[in-house]
Amino acid sequence: MDHSPPFTASLFDDDGSLPPVVGAADPDPALAPLAGALPPRLWLGTSSWHYPGWAGRVWDRTYTEEQLSRHGLPAYARHPLFGAVGLDRGFYRPLTVEQYAAYAAQVPADFRFVVKAPGQVTDALRRGRGGQGLQPNPDFLDLELAWRDLAAPAGEGLGDKLGALVLQISPLPAVWLNDMAPVIERLHGLLRALRVRAPAALLAVEVRDPHWLTPDFVAALKDTGATYCLGLHGKMPPIAEQLPILRALWPGPLVCRWNLNLKHGAYGYETARDQYAPYDKLVDPDPDTRAALARVIAGTTGAGWPAFVTLSNKAEGSAPLSVAALAEAVLAAGGSR
Repeated sequence: MDHSPPFTASLFDDDGSLPPVVGAADPDPALAPLAGALPPRLWLGTSSWHYPGWAGRVWDRTYTEEQLSRHGLPAYARHPLFGAVGLDRGFYRPLTVEQYAAYAAQVPADFRFVVKAPGQVTDALRRGRGGQGLQPNPDFLDLELAWRDLAAPAGEGLGDKLGALVLQISPLPAVWLNDMAPVIERLHGLLRALRVRAPAALLAVEVRDPHWLTPDFVAALKDTGATYCLGLHGKMPPIAEQLPILRALWPGPLVCRWNLNLKHGAYGYETARDQYAPYDKLVDPDPDTRAALARVIAGTTGAGWPAFVTLSNKAEGSAPLSVAALAEAVLAAGGSR
């Protein structure tokens, strides 16, 4: 969950003072040649950027979460390996065109954003503060909301810096899982309509129930030119068991979000957060997942398709270190310029 402060595009902080300039750390000398050797159609990054524990690796000193959330993106984008970042905050409250444009103005022209859809569109349930489902969500997979609160403002505000729009479907009610046909058809209809309105957008669907991984789901993605977002999370099977979906959609782009180390299970997000903070070292390296993902990246970019991959601190303990290790694995897998 994104606990960072609400974003503001104002020049001034809330107290009327000028904001601090968040400085970038002097990068490890090994990172620049590593970045230069990676495939040109690969965009690597992290799930967000507001972590004080990255001081010395991403920031020149320690800043508060609020300072980093508001003012840290330009420094983040100076990291040699960070060509992308996840924008997850829109899951909780939709962002405006102006907010997206303010983000885009802070990064270089070749930087890309991986934007997560609002939960009001992608969650079948209305939930309480603790995440418990309270009642059915009448706006689930609603076209007009998906267009108004995601595709239209993100496309206009980010322009060429929009990498992918991710519809992360929250866990479905248990009663739905025995008959996935109606919900797949509902998703199919949404993707079909979005494709008409946003013909060039990269639409990616991430799921949190393995019951989605069926031929009908693949057919819906294929028919609409959408792709499967490889979601590496405790609620989903290991990467090897998800790869058949990508093979069935081949050839095409890759969108991957490595959210949580599988050792923590389906409900281990808070455990990983507490064990890994302040996110300054790899606590639970996962070389097998890293190597498998690197092979997918190398194959995708080697065939001329783009790959957008973001990693969370909860994947191995420190997202910047995970990105560097993954970059090395991509080169080892044969992915290079």
